[in-house]
Amino acid sequence: MRVLVIAAHPDDEVIGVGGTIRKHVESGDKVFLLIMTQVYSPEWSPDEIEIRKKEVLKAQKILGIEKVFFAGFPTVKLNTIPTIDLTKKIREIVMITKPQIVYFPPMGDLNRDHDIICNAALVVCRPLPRFFIRRVLCYEISPSSRYCLPNSTNHFIPNYYVDISKFMETKLKAMRVYRKELKTFPHPRSLKGLRIFARERGISVGVSFAEAFILIREIC
Repeated sequence: MRVLVIAAHPDDEVIGVGGTIRKHVESGDKVFLLIMTQVYSPEWSPDEIEIRKKEVLKAQKILGIEKVFFAGFPTVKLNTIPTIDLTKKIREIVMITKPQIVYFPPMGDLNRDHDIICNAALVVCRPLPRFFIRRVLCYEISPSSRYCLPNSTNHFIPNYYVDISKFMETKLKAMRVYRKELKTFPHPRSLKGLRIFARERGISVGVSFAEAFILIREIC
């Protein structure tokens, strides 16, 4: 199987799909990663921009990702980018990688970049005759979004879980690479926070650790 993970920001892929990525790789699947945004000058120095890219490539090696594509759109400014530019880039990478499975961020997230990428990916992954994409899922990036939103606006209600018990340590190892993004507990983007959250999702389905998803569509 060929798998494409679409991430709004570096580290989203580890937080939301890190264990699942490694599980795909261990099963013999080829996993590709599309990072949609990057930091930019003058807010970030050229050295910082290069460091961030190197972190992605280190995480790639740990998780076993086949190839990383960088779209290069400005982080936290996706609301200033025409939707057609985003969909064109996603479609370009979809046509290059030809995935059967696609993962992308959730709709309705507090982080607007996640929501925007979700909508753009849904457009590209819409069902068409003889299309090769067979399974489409949204992944969960941060529990803080789920807990901050009122129930009426919380769109992330998972209906698909992946047991990552064997790959939890690999997920945390990959997260350690993102030093600038890693926080101290009790921040949800801490190593302990990620472990607790994966434990909670695992308990929901009777396993030690899990990642949760919304299955948008699967064609069997």
